Amino acid sequence: MLRAMTLAKGPCKPSRTHFLLTWTWGAPLAPATGRARQCSQQPCTQSHRSNTCLLLCCWMQPSGHPRWTGQVSLPGGTRQSPINIRRRDSVYDPQLPPLRASYSAASCQHVWNTGYLCQVEFDEASEGSGISGGPLENHYRLKQFHFHWGAGDARGSEHAVDDLTFPAELHLVHWNPSRYPSYREAVLGEKGLAVIAVFLQLGAPLQALQQLADVLPEIKHKDAQVALGPFDPSCLLPACRDYWTYAGSLTTPPLSESVTWIVHKQPIEVAPSQLSAFRTLLFSAPGEEEEAMVNNYRPLQPLMDREVRSSFRAPTQSPRERPEQMWQGRRVLQASPSEPHGPRAK
Repeated sequence: MLRAMTLAKGPCKPSRTHFLLTWTWGAPLAPATGRARQCSQQPCTQSHRSNTCLLLCCWMQPSGHPRWTGQVSLPGGTRQSPINIRRRDSVYDPQLPPLRASYSAASCQHVWNTGYLCQVEFDEASEGSGISGGPLENHYRLKQFHFHWGAGDARGSEHAVDDLTFPAELHLVHWNPSRYPSYREAVLGEKGLAVIAVFLQLGAPLQALQQLADVLPEIKHKDAQVALGPFDPSCLLPACRDYWTYAGSLTTPPLSESVTWIVHKQPIEVAPSQLSAFRTLLFSAPGEEEEAMVNNYRPLQPLMDREVRSSFRAPTQSPRERPEQMWQGRRVLQASPSEPHGPRAK
């Protein structure tokens, strides 16, 4: 398992390779001392020519998170995630086949508090556990799944759809064993990862999620973990398998542009009490000042010249039809430094 490193305070700096390979998806470094600016949905200034300047512009200021610090090398920074998906601009691709998901419940190992999010780990050597079809050229194996959520119900998802956000978002992370010998190498490689994103909205309890919610008190603090399983994550997928897909990046360091994103159109419903259970987790370790684990999502990134494809033909909207009528999402307004996706929708 890749683990987060602690940056030295002296003049010596870790090598680029060591830094990238010691990051886990979602594990944070120490809280940033500066105030992060939020994403404006505009490309970063082109006056910064060096990789370091590009990094500081694109990560620490408009597209990072207040709990991140340090340097991460970006491969150009032109395919960053998450994004705001606009239905009218997505391209229907009739050649996109259905996505097939088949998971081994027995390969579920444990759930842990990474210090940034709640993550459920699976045995990456389990060959039959994963996804195929959709935009993928071959089978991808499941490595882990995790959640992002907000302090309140107005926002918490990483992606947005037509400027709407959701209280939380589930990510199922898979790696490409046809190209890479391990998940660790796939993280940094072209077409190395495939991530399924599912929006969560408030409604009826999701029985499948309760097994996880029940053990969250045992991982309240950073680095705590508890055995979980067997658990089949296909029970967390929506009944409707329509999706959008685009080429993007990790949403936590190293932010590498190795991800094929598959974003489900239909959210899943969870009870308010189930979502509230995630907000009882802490960013902090035992003995540290307690800080609630909330708003652990990255600000939206510019789409730039990428194409978002859909597996479904979007219906023509009438002038009176609004996206809010289809989902319980909240509209993204102008962002403020303390609220990456914008202030609470009124």
